[in-house]
Amino acid sequence: MTAPSGGMAGWAFWLAVSGAVLVVVGPVLHRVGVLPLGPALLAVPLGILLSLVALLLSVIVLVGGRPTPAGRRLVVGAAVASAVTGLFPVILALPGLRAPAIHDITTDTSTPPQFDAIVALRADAPNSLEYGGADLATMQHESYPDLETLVVGLPPAQVVEQARDVATVMGWEIVAADGPAGRLEASDTTFWFGFTDDIVVRARAVTGGTEVDVRSVSRVGVGDLGANARRIRTFLERLAAASS
Repeated sequence: MTAPSGGMAGWAFWLAVSGAVLVVVGPVLHRVGVLPLGPALLAVPLGILLSLVALLLSVIVLVGGRPTPAGRRLVVGAAVASAVTGLFPVILALPGLRAPAIHDITTDTSTPPQFDAIVALRADAPNSLEYGGADLATMQHESYPDLETLVVGLPPAQVVEQARDVATVMGWEIVAADGPAGRLEASDTTFWFGFTDDIVVRARAVTGGTEVDVRSVSRVGVGDLGANARRIRTFLERLAAASS
């Protein structure tokens, strides 16, 4: 079976192939250190655009019933591939487009948890671990008013152990866990581009239990498409369930 050599069917096929390569291969090459971040980020929207054009052409060809049976199967394949690489990334990104252009999220904006063990791992990271102050706190509260300190009826050391279990299930890499100090530090790496975000969990004893605060900070990027807030929200929900 050969690819369509010309006409609208040929354009649909080759645009679908090109779009898929840009959307999939660009981030992978960046993750393995072959392609710089700038070109990798540029490859994705370009690939999405080519995929959407390929999808449109594929639909036109299929509705018109123009290709031979063999060519029709290839165009159907092009339509499916271009739908996946053209529509799926857009659907994934849409919920985060309304997120503010911030990448440092915490449940305690007055005295945010501080990193210790992870500081050395971020030596070359573009983003600082210095908290952005009142302006950042205001932006966060306006966008994520539900993120707040969790109180559980367990001692801090036990909470840290449960936090470690939850973090492991969520696929985080545990960097440090200190029950007596009430601290857990971990990193979470995204599947697609391999972006790394760092997390610190602070457990402080209060009357009747423990206050749990979480902070999640991206190493690169001005905004995070809401990823840090979603991570904290999911973590706290699971920790609350485990501690109940």
